[in-house]
Amino acid sequence: MMNWNQYFASLMGRVGEFARLAPETMRGLNTIGSAPARHLDPKIHELIALSVAVTTRCDGCIAAHVQAALKHGATREEIAEALGVAIALNAGAALIYSSRVFDAVSAFDNA
Repeated sequence: MMNWNQYFASLMGRVGEFARLAPETMRGLNTIGSAPARHLDPKIHELIALSVAVTTRCDGCIAAHVQAALKHGATREEIAEALGVAIALNAGAALIYSSRVFDAVSAFDNA
């Protein structure tokens, strides 16, 4: 398994380097990421972010959002439940996209 603390520290160094090279991009990302939560509790927001991080396979996102979820009081059980939703949807997405494969097979096979 990964040393998450070491990974996150290294990642933040690289992100800092990118921020110096592309400050406008980082300002835009920070604007999106810091939009005020009006309807969702911050813990729920972070649990959703963790689910998305898993489905997009983003280790940096996992590191950042685990820290934030824990800071906002998320329990291991709540995190597991949120990840269960990600697992269910990602498997469902694979099923749906499998139908697209057969659609393409039919299109190319008839050509």
